[in-house]
Formats: sequence, C-alpha cells, structure tokens
Amino acid sequence: MRTAVRMRVEIAIVLGLSLGASAVYSIVSIVARMTAETPLSEQTASINQSRSSREWLDFTYQFLDVFFGLFVVALALYLLSLPRRDPFRRIGLDLTRPGRDAASGLVLVAVIGVPGLALYAAGRALGLTVAVVPAPLDAHWWTIPILVLAALKAALTEEVIVVGYLFTRLRELGVGPWATIVSSALLRGSYHLYQGFGPFAGNVAMGILFGWFYTRWGRTMPLVIAHWVLDMAAFIGYPLAVAWWPGLFAAPA
Repeated sequence: MRTAVRMRVEIAIVLGLSLGASAVYSIVSIVARMTAETPLSEQTASINQSRSSREWLDFTYQFLDVFFGLFVVALALYLLSLPRRDPFRRIGLDLTRPGRDAASGLVLVAVIGVPGLALYAAGRALGLTVAVVPAPLDAHWWTIPILVLAALKAALTEEVIVVGYLFTRLRELGVGPWATIVSSALLRGSYHLYQGFGPFAGNVAMGILFGWFYTRWGRTMPLVIAHWVLDMAAFIGYPLAVAWWPGLFAAPA
C-alpha cells in the first residue's frame, strides 16, 4: 500500500478509536436532542458521572476510565515515533521549556475562559445549549484527585490527537496549514455537539486559536496546560458556579 494511503488509513483508525467516534456519537446525540419533546434548554448533559453507589467501586471505575482512556494517546505517540523519532519532542510535548510553556498556557486560559463562558451563557439564553453538569460525582476523599486526572486525560487526548498527531500527519500528506487548522477545529467542535450549539461554536473557536498557535510554536505542551487548567476549573469549580449563578449553571429540575 502506498505511503499516503497507509497514512490516511492510519488517521481513520486513530480517530475511529478516539475522538472521531466521539464526534459521530455527538452528532447522533444532538439530532436526538433536537427531535425530542423536551426543549434543548431544559435538557442536561453530565460529565464525570458516578458509576456505582458503592464508593470503592465508583473510584475503581473512575480510575480505570482515566487509565485506559490514555492508551489511544499512547498509540498516537507510538505511531509518531516511527521510524526512530522522539514523538514527544516532535510535537513539543516535553519539559524543555517549562516556564515559557506554563506562561503561554495561562495566557491561553485567560483568552479562552471568559469568551467560552459568554458563549455558554448566550447559548443557554437562546435555548441552543443544554445545561452541562461537569462534576456530578458524590463528594469523597478521592473526588478532586479523580477530577484532576479526568481533566488531564481530556487535555492529553484532545491536544495530542487533534493537534499534535493530526497536524503532523496532514502536513505529511501535503495539506495546507489553514485547511488543517479549520478541519481540526471542526472536529473539536463536533465531538462537543452533544452539549448544544454554544459549546460547538466555542470549541471551534478554541480549535482555531489552538491550531494557529501550534503552527507558530510547534508545541502542544502550552495547549495541554491550558486545556487542563480550563477543565479543572470547570470540574472542580462547578459547585461554586451553581451556588453563585444558579440560573446559568444549575441543571433543570
């Protein structure tokens, strides 16, 4: 099989095992939500749901979900390591510039965080976004550590696969930078469609911004840091958000 054909097949397999499949399920989900009798604004999407009423079993399921969820990240890195190349340095997922990467990541958090909340609020007000419940877990000693790990898994999965891996492969196939940025951003938005059209638009915008910075920096580490911080804020800060702004964040009764 020719190299280009093999590369396309490889991309299809990696996405089919990860975020491509999530995008398909998300599209089916939004169609189901839009055709349901309950208005979109009165529906709820839960993330990090409890898996069992027994504490030790819930913890086990949550930890295994994080652990096995990272295997597709390992697969993408392994494929980028062939032949005999360091995949971490190849996509800038290393600790060679910790201070600069951390600072860049926090700047991205500031740039993305407020507009993201504004889009979510606008989507809720317009009835285009469901009430997203990012942390419905019961409070246990392990709840916050598990939410931190879940945020890290999401950050690594999305930024390594949708940016580091996909950008590398599309560049090798001769796809231009803006076509790559837009296609990656649309993919990012599509697997968030189950939350409604506000999160779709917000994640497309985030994908364009992240993709543009990646083409300039050649590093996924700042993107991972930014994504991790944003998700930790969402997961851990959700109870406070509900207490302070119940009309915006509380799930419909």
